[in-house]
Amino acid sequence: MRKISLLCIACVLLVAACNKKQETAEEQAATTTPETPVSMTIADPAFQTPECVLHDRAGDVYLVSNINGSPVDKDNNGFISRVSPDGAATVGKWIEAGVNGVALDAPKGMTIKGDTLYVADIDHVRLFDRNNGAPLASWTIAGASFLNDMATGPDGTVYVSDSGMKATPEGFADTGSDAVYRLGPNGAATAVAKDPSLGRPNGLFVDAAGIIVVTFGTGQVYRLDPSTGARTDMPPPPAGQLDGVVRLGDGSLLVSSWAGSAVYRLIGEDAYGTAVDSVTSPADIGYDVQRGRVLIPSFMENKVVVREVR
Repeated sequence: MRKISLLCIACVLLVAACNKKQETAEEQAATTTPETPVSMTIADPAFQTPECVLHDRAGDVYLVSNINGSPVDKDNNGFISRVSPDGAATVGKWIEAGVNGVALDAPKGMTIKGDTLYVADIDHVRLFDRNNGAPLASWTIAGASFLNDMATGPDGTVYVSDSGMKATPEGFADTGSDAVYRLGPNGAATAVAKDPSLGRPNGLFVDAAGIIVVTFGTGQVYRLDPSTGARTDMPPPPAGQLDGVVRLGDGSLLVSSWAGSAVYRLIGEDAYGTAVDSVTSPADIGYDVQRGRVLIPSFMENKVVVREVR
């Protein structure tokens, strides 16, 4: 009888413990809210005409190119900022024209290959040490007038676009130098495609299938064969003046549009949706793969808009 009584008491205690555990789990579920998507604006006073944001994945830092004036003036006053992913720590002028032998006029698109940061700068490509910002080299691209975006392909080849523009009293005009160049290890530039019909090529993204180009002048999206320059048109977004392009983990593309004040998402073959809206002058976007964030420089408003897009 004593053994039976003890067994009954043990069962009662076990049932009570299970009920308590269930109640605790239910209470936690009731008080836990879903994680809020990131929506952050970094408006550091140092930003001056930010054109490109790039996530340095190895250093886990956001790099921001600042034109600091006109995008075509050779005034040697451009700079690169470093921003922590939480937006709390900023080095406004990490790489600064005129300091430590740096030459930088109007820095725009950037890409990283190994420990080298490449920066498009009117008719030069500037090379810096990714770790400490020290200048490494400066390559002249003969005949270029508006070097704009840069990208590194899966095989390590570096590319740069020339939007073919110049400033006039009436505004920007075509120079006819529209091109996408492949850069050799010593800075020799070979045109993958060079023709005014390229439509002021701007943003670049390179994968195994070729070079995806978005255009500021004609609002087109197309792919170039890196070997032959052959062009395959892709569907354009709802609005033009296209600037940056990145690819998400699911294979979809994000494309920034000044005319739409938006970042559009191409899913599949021809279906566009709006990933981010109401962003003034969204320039050369970057993507933080680790956190699923699109990084949007607001060219005219001197800020960086961060939105979660997965």
